[in-house]
Amino acid sequence: MEKIEIQKGDITELNVDAIVNAANTSLLGGGGVDGAIHRAAGPELVEFNRKLGGCQTGEAKISPGFKIPAKFIIHTVGPVWSGGKNNEEILLANCYRNSLKLAVENGIKTIAFPAISTGVYRFPLERATEIAVGEVKKFFKKNESIEKVIFVCFDEKTFQAYKKLLNA
Repeated sequence: MEKIEIQKGDITELNVDAIVNAANTSLLGGGGVDGAIHRAAGPELVEFNRKLGGCQTGEAKISPGFKIPAKFIIHTVGPVWSGGKNNEEILLANCYRNSLKLAVENGIKTIAFPAISTGVYRFPLERATEIAVGEVKKFFKKNESIEKVIFVCFDEKTFQAYKKLLNA
C-alpha cells in the first residue's frame, strides 16, 4: 500500500503533520520514545500536557509539537504486556484507532507511529506489528482523509517485523 510506509530512524526528526508518542498515563515524560519526544519538543510540552490531566491506556490526547518538525504530537498509552490476560490486544488496537481518530479530527494528513508497547511494556513485537498494520489498513478502508501513515522503527528487528508484514 502506497499510503503506508516504514522507516528506520528517529521519529522526532520526521517532517509530518503529527507523530505519535508511546506515552505513559501521566503524559509528563518517561523513557524510550516518550523521553526522546519530550527532550526534542522542549519543556513546553510538559507544561502543556499538565493541563491534559493524563491519559488512560488505549486512549489518545493531542498537543502541539513545539520544537519538533511535526505540528502535533498525539499521545497514546499502550498496554503493559501481562501475558495477554488483561485485554492487551484490544487496548493496543484502541491506541491506533484513537490516534487516527484524533488525527482526522485535527485535519492531519501525514502521521508517524512508533512501535507502541514493544519496548519496556514488553508487548510481543510480531503481534504488536500485526495489530498496528491491521488497524491502519482497516482505517484506510473506511477513511481516506489521511494521506500517509509511517511506521518509524528504532531498530533493525522492529523494521524487519514491519517489512515482513507489509511485503506479504
